[in-house]
Amino acid sequence: QVQLVESGGGLVQAGGSLRLSCVASGSIFSVNAMGWYRQAPGKQRELVAAITSSGNINYADSVKGRFTISRDNDKNTVNLQMNSLNSEDTAVYYCNAKNIIAKKTNGIPYRYLEVWGQGTLVTVSS
Repeated sequence: QVQLVESGGGLVQAGGSLRLSCVASGSIFSVNAMGWYRQAPGKQRELVAAITSSGNINYADSVKGRFTISRDNDKNTVNLQMNSLNSEDTAVYYCNAKNIIAKKTNGIPYRYLEVWGQGTLVTVSS
């Protein structure tokens, strides 16, 4: 069983910074892409940033130059440094991982196509 656990959300004033962290737990052999999505009230979930195991990065246009994604492949962690936050960044942020090879409880390797974290709330006050 693979789980993603997020931390680092909270309340911050406009112009401030927050750092989100996510760790993938389980008997993991490899994780292809890890990233962050967000969902604001009344809106669809959208990609914020993603990074592959080889280091290819993709950012949403709205966060380019303000957010930085990084990961540690050995620890199966992904972080999102968010600077210059504004009210439009208020949302629940979800950690996401794609194409995970991990060992199931029966010891047999299994490919998990996609796993989501439970979400962490980021609130930016103006």
